[in-house]
Amino acid sequence: MALINLQSFQFYSSSVRTCRSLGMLRKTLNHLSDQGRQLRSWCYGSSVFGTVLSRVRFRYVFCRNYHAELWNQPNSITGTVHLHRDAGNSFKFHGKWMDEQKFFMELNSFNSSNEIFKFLGSLEVISDTMAAAALQKICEFEVDDSGLKNPKDILENEVFRALCFQFENESQKLSDTGLVTALQALIKLHVDRWSTLIVRLVSESQERLDKGQLTIRNLCILGESLLDLEGPGCTMLEQIVNLVQGKKLEEWTTEEIAMVYGMLQMSITEEGQYQDLLNHMNNITLTLAPQLSPKLISRILNSLVILDQTQAIPLVIRLCKYSVKHVPRFTNDELVNVLGAFLHFGHTDQFFTEALERLVPKSSFTMHPEAVSKVMQYCCRKLICSKPIFDAVADSFAYNADKYTTRQIAEYIVPFGTLNYLPPSAPSVFRKLERILNARFTQFQPHTLLNLLHSCTLIERYPVNFLAKIFNPYFLQQLQVQTPGLDRFVLSQLTQLFLTVTLECPFYEENADAPKQTFWRKGLVYPFNA
Repeated sequence: MALINLQSFQFYSSSVRTCRSLGMLRKTLNHLSDQGRQLRSWCYGSSVFGTVLSRVRFRYVFCRNYHAELWNQPNSITGTVHLHRDAGNSFKFHGKWMDEQKFFMELNSFNSSNEIFKFLGSLEVISDTMAAAALQKICEFEVDDSGLKNPKDILENEVFRALCFQFENESQKLSDTGLVTALQALIKLHVDRWSTLIVRLVSESQERLDKGQLTIRNLCILGESLLDLEGPGCTMLEQIVNLVQGKKLEEWTTEEIAMVYGMLQMSITEEGQYQDLLNHMNNITLTLAPQLSPKLISRILNSLVILDQTQAIPLVIRLCKYSVKHVPRFTNDELVNVLGAFLHFGHTDQFFTEALERLVPKSSFTMHPEAVSKVMQYCCRKLICSKPIFDAVADSFAYNADKYTTRQIAEYIVPFGTLNYLPPSAPSVFRKLERILNARFTQFQPHTLLNLLHSCTLIERYPVNFLAKIFNPYFLQQLQVQTPGLDRFVLSQLTQLFLTVTLECPFYEENADAPKQTFWRKGLVYPFNA
């Protein structure tokens, strides 16, 4: 177990705290100030170097090319890092020794990367696995679908640079878990793939891969990292999968099975690739389904969808069955994955629907819009007209719709028309919808907008003011250009939309240019303020 000391760049042995990298330090210290030369003398003769250096920590600069792809300039490595060997699984914390469990409890309590950096800066010694876990936690705060949120704040942070310096220079001394976890975090943080740091970590990973001693968990973490770095064409990936296949699947934990599914969903590029391994995993997972946590059920179902494992329907049904009891405990993302599996494989479950009917009325205002829209898709596709769900969703739409994307707005409203259900809060819902259409009409995709307005006519809400825009030549051209084009179904929607408005609203053609209240009921103006 390698330990990292955040008080100096000096390296100690387990028995005597003396410098182990004097040559490297000598070259650097020759260029320092008088205070630096004093430190060099301490380095040679003092056994309390870490304590003395704490007074002048982060004073000296060691330049390295740790820069993100978006920040194409070399970053200097400032900070202090200290590696201990064979010192056990603990680190010094304000003069006391604390085990890793306490460290991870502290780490999980933080709400920002700045808090983590401040915490790390207050410590003297941490293990490589702790440092890697801290980088992973920083990724959770700083990395989203669009990339790294604040590259400059992270990549120029002195504690971050100190950790990078140590990971680069001590790559051979890192534990397997520390190595692969740090590599994964640094790739997520967009450290340059051609930097010395990444090259050394990948090279060291290759050496350990050749020895064939990595655990299933570490193989999966390494595989996912290489997929992010090089894509499915990575040459090391096939070696990783071969090693995974050589392991005894019956001895895998449920967490390891989920990780292998996750790695395979990103690595398979041809139909039928690794199918024998998948078939074996599907059979084993079928027997382990009762032991799976909500998180693992969601992850495995999502992998089965991406891998399109239509031959694993018994596994899908079993996982869906056991997901019923976890509905209240699913996070928004996990619920989206589970519902996605129901939709992809065409499965439905009465008990699952009842669980949603208990969840949505209590949580519709706080659930993520994507989760609610997925619930509505599930009801629409399976023709489930659930009054508790629809009424709760209508109420939340009238209150929160301004925050939704145009796609989510359509997914909220279309099921009401498809299932011919008008909620009690319909006046508020359609007032809100009219305001959104007036403000964001051009933001809707053409086919999405047509589906939305057509569904309104099915519940006798006629979009009179928007009809001219729908039958505008430019809009019709956009419908034709985008998939699926003006096919038979789209033409029938256009025809029904035009006929219902002209028949149910007899004076529409007489005053076509005059703005009207948009949604009508049986030819009469529907009072929005009712």
